[in-house]
Amino acid sequence: MERRHLGRTGLRVSRLGLGTLTWGRDTGEHDAADMLKVYLDAGGNLVDTADVYSDGGAEYLLSRLLDGMVAREELVIATKAGSVPDPYRRFDASRGHLLSALDASLERLGTDYVDLWQVHAFDPSTPTEETLQALDIAVASGRVRYVGVSNFSGWQLAKAATWQLAGASRTTVASTQMEYSLLQRGIEREVLPAALDLGVGVLPSSPLGRGVLTAKYRYATPPDSRGASELLSAFVEPYLDEGSRRIVDAVATAADGLAVSALHVALAWVRDRPGVVAPIVGARNALQLEEALSVEALTLPEEIRSALDDVSAPLHRYPDQDWSTL
Repeated sequence: MERRHLGRTGLRVSRLGLGTLTWGRDTGEHDAADMLKVYLDAGGNLVDTADVYSDGGAEYLLSRLLDGMVAREELVIATKAGSVPDPYRRFDASRGHLLSALDASLERLGTDYVDLWQVHAFDPSTPTEETLQALDIAVASGRVRYVGVSNFSGWQLAKAATWQLAGASRTTVASTQMEYSLLQRGIEREVLPAALDLGVGVLPSSPLGRGVLTAKYRYATPPDSRGASELLSAFVEPYLDEGSRRIVDAVATAADGLAVSALHVALAWVRDRPGVVAPIVGARNALQLEEALSVEALTLPEEIRSALDDVSAPLHRYPDQDWSTL
C-alpha cells in the first residue's frame, strides 16, 4: 500500500487507516484479529483508536492482538484523549486530564509510547495554550512521537497549529481527524484550507458517509446494518435524505460504468482529495475490510471526479464566494 507523509513531518503512514470504533463492543476478538491480519497483509500500518472507544476496550483489545502479530516499530498507533463520559462536560482537554488519560492509554495498549496522540475535540473550558502544553510535555517525555487534533473547526485548528509553529520548542500539529466524504464536505469551507496552508495532514473519518455511500441503503435498510441498529440508527439517519440519495445514485452510476463497487468510488474520491493523507476505514468483518482495501489500484478518471464534485458540491456563500467575479 502506498504511504504518505503525515502533514509536514517525517512520519509515513499507509493511505488507508484502520479504525477501531466498535472494537471491544460490537466487534469481538476473533473478527478484530482477522481484520488486523488482513490490514497488515495489505501493507497497512496506521491503526486508529481512542481512550473512549468501548470505554477503553478497543485499546485493550488492540494490545492483545498485536502480541506476536507485528513488531511494535512497524505499526503506527494513533489514539485520542479529551472526551469524557460526563453528562455535564463532554470534553476535558485540561493538562491534568490529558496527561492522565495518556498514561491510562499506554497501560491498556501495553506500550511505552504512541505514534500519534490526538486531542479528541476542542474544549472551550480550557485555554488552548494549556491543551497544547500537554502535547509538548507528552512528546518531551517520550510517551508520544507526533500530535494531532480531531473535530476542531477551522479557526480552532488555525489557532492551535499557528501557536505551535510560533515556538521553536513546541511540537508541530501533524494532523487533524475530521468527518469527510461525498455526503459531508463541510470541512472544505474552512478546515481544509487551514490544514493545507499550515501543513496539517487530514485523516478523514466516516469516509463512506457512515456506510450510506456503499449504496446498501438505496432501496431499504438492511437488518444487519447500523441503520437498523437501535444504538446507531440515529448516527446514519441524517444521511438518508433526498439530497444524499441523489449523491448515492451518482456514485452507483459511476461504479457501474467503472465495473467497481460504490464503496470503491466513494473511497477513492476522498482518498485522493487535496490535503488528505489517509481515510480511516471501519468494517464489521474481514470480508468488508478486504473490499475496502482493494481500492488501492483504483484512480478515478477526471471526468468522474468532476461529476461527483458537482453533484455533491456544498453551498458556500459569503465570505467564501469570489465576490470579485460578481
